[in-house]
Formats: sequence, C-alpha cells, structure tokens
Amino acid sequence: MKNFLQKLIFVTSLVFFTVSCNSDSNDVVDDTPAPLEAAVFLNVSYGTNAQQIYDIYLPEGRTKENTKVIVLIHGGGWTAGDKANMNNFVVYLQENFPDYAIVNTNYVLAEIGIPAFPNQFLDLESVLFQIKSQEEELQIKAEFGLIGTSAGAHIALMYDYSYDVTNQVKFVADIVGPTDFLDPFYADDPNFAVALQALVDEGAYPEGTNFAEAVSPLHQVTAMSSPTIMFYGNQDPLVPLSNGVNLEAALNNVGVLNSFTVYNGGHGDNWSAADFLDVQVKLRAFIQTHLPL
Repeated sequence: MKNFLQKLIFVTSLVFFTVSCNSDSNDVVDDTPAPLEAAVFLNVSYGTNAQQIYDIYLPEGRTKENTKVIVLIHGGGWTAGDKANMNNFVVYLQENFPDYAIVNTNYVLAEIGIPAFPNQFLDLESVLFQIKSQEEELQIKAEFGLIGTSAGAHIALMYDYSYDVTNQVKFVADIVGPTDFLDPFYADDPNFAVALQALVDEGAYPEGTNFAEAVSPLHQVTAMSSPTIMFYGNQDPLVPLSNGVNLEAALNNVGVLNSFTVYNGGHGDNWSAADFLDVQVKLRAFIQTHLPL
C-alpha cells in the first residue's frame, strides 16, 4: 500500500509539473464522468401479461460494482394485492439505504384457470433475470435481497430455497409468510385443501407430487438457503406461529443464519408502533450484514 501511494504521489507530481511547464496549454481537461443522477422507472414490463410489471428506483451515483438491489414482493393471498401496498417499504429503504436500487414488483394473480404455483415463483425469477441482463445499462450489481409480506414472503422464500441455483439472492426477509402447508392449521382445514388444489398447476409437477409439501418453503430448506429474517404474530388468524417456529428450527438444523422475532398480535395489522420500529431496526442490521455495499 505504501509503495502504491508513493507511486501515486510521484505520478501526480509529474503530471502537475508537465502541465505547469507547458506554455502552450493553460487548461486541464477533467475526463472524470459525472455521477449518475437518480432515476425512477414505473411499470416496467417483464412479460406479456399486463400484471407482469415492476417499479425500479435507481440511486444517485450508482455503479455496476457497488449498487445492489432490494426487491419487494407484496402479499394478498396469491389472488389479490398490488405493489402499491409496499410503497411504505420503498420510502423506508430510500431513507435508510439511499445507495441501493429498489425493485417493487407485481406478479400474475391467481384466478380460475390461472394457478399461482409455480407461476408466481417463476414471475419473480423473470424479474431477477431481466434486471441481471440490464446490469450494464442500469449500472447496478445483480446481487439481491428479497423482502416479502404474507403471500409475498412465501413467494420470496420459495424462490430462494428452490429456484436460486446461482445464489444471486443474499437474504430473505419473511414478514408473516406461510411456510408449511402440512401444518395441522392448514392440513386439517378442508377448505384449504380445495384452495390449494386451485392454486397449484398440477401439470407443472411430477405425477404423485405432494403439492402441500412441494410448495412449502419449510420443506425446501437446505444448507444453501440464504440467511433469513422472520417476523410473526402470536395471534395470527391466517398464518400460525408454528410456521415461523418450525422454519427457524429447519434453518438452524442445516446451519443457515437466521433471525426470528415474535410480536403480540395478528397478521402484522395490529402490531404496536414499538413493534414496527423493532422490525425496521432489525431489518436494517440484517441488510447491512448480508447485502453490504
């Protein structure tokens, strides 16, 4: 390092001396490119369906070497919701992580004849692949953190645990996400069995597949799963606390770094102001650790 600094000082002095002694040139041209300005692109298409769109927020001064990407995935029971539901997260990230790119994505919502699984996992895959293909154009680095709420957390976990074979995802934030459809909370509910059948594209899986297991992130955990931070309510009527407890145990069993927090309340809708502040503090530390610039 010392030799490098000495050479740098020498070269700098030599350039200064040469310019000073050249009577034919009084101006020094600065060829350093100006830092890129911040940019926002809304409703960027990544497929042929009108719902296959995302918003991308690019920070000022970004570079292909240093600007990593945080991706937001909304909830809504796989059949409803919109990226606008995650706008508060966009504001939070812009305030606390001004040097990161932010992607807020939609996916094709399930309806009769349009199943959710695996289509919604593949939608997220398409978003990440498209952004990676535009690294040079956007001046970003295709290393991702995923933040999902409810069904969006389920999609984020499934993508990382089952589809991210190149390890582009560096962490997953799971906020009240379903993780285990074999849990008695779901398995003993006949209405859920009917709903799951409608949500799964049976033709996309091998014959004889146990669909409840195949689309449960808990049962896809391996030692290659990304660090995962989890937030759950102890009175959630939609996602049992056992889904978080058991996911934590599965991650610990294979040595995957994780953080698990339980709040008094339901599906994130009635947590206290102190709880939401705690989410922000813990999420900030997790991002800084696992997706550092």
